[in-house]
Amino acid sequence: MPVTKSDLIEQLSEALKLPKGKAELVVNTIFDSMVAALQRGERIEIRGFGSFEVRNYKAYEGRNPRTGEPVHVKPKRLPFFKVGKELRENVNAGTGTIEADDHDDDVVNDEHPDEDDDQD
Repeated sequence: MPVTKSDLIEQLSEALKLPKGKAELVVNTIFDSMVAALQRGERIEIRGFGSFEVRNYKAYEGRNPRTGEPVHVKPKRLPFFKVGKELRENVNAGTGTIEADDHDDDVVNDEHPDEDDDQD
């Protein structure tokens, strides 16, 4: 079961004894600040949790999987998250079990791992 934004608001409201409206404002302010920083091309680092940054991807010629036709893919900027050591250790120490079908080894938010990750 995923944790939703509403769940975060509920937990914050209960933990700090805040009205839900104020807890929602706090959560929205944090998320809005993070989005604005990434839009400006800034890196976000939260010690013990991880870091967010924007990666630039060059244009390339792809293929339509149905028809095999070449397709031009425009250059793009995508957010990338790198997990912090403390969070990784806490998750690995958790009681959840890893099933063979539940994960991919070394999955990252890179659509094209063979391309350069040059920050132009």
